[in-house]
Amino acid sequence: MVLVDAPLWPAHGRRFAHLVSDESLEELHAFAARLGLPPRAFHRDHYDLPDVWWDRAVAAGATPVDPRVLVRRLRESGLRSPRRRTRSTTTD
Repeated sequence: MVLVDAPLWPAHGRRFAHLVSDESLEELHAFAARLGLPPRAFHRDHYDLPDVWWDRAVAAGATPVDPRVLVRRLRESGLRSPRRRTRSTTTD
């Protein structure tokens, strides 16, 4: 199932939602392609969805969920990608 949270996350002068699948990345990529989202909107395990695209995503079949539910379902599916840690450079 494709899930979308509310567009709460500010960036680039607008708000963004997260679009995920709790079944497969293939399902997510296919859904995003049907919407016309560019590949650059994909980040590890989700697409950043601009607020002006939210209604289109829901009309296309994405299920609106609370952000906490979205993360829980992504983790339970095994598709949650851990954040990459950046190496800290210190000089001693």
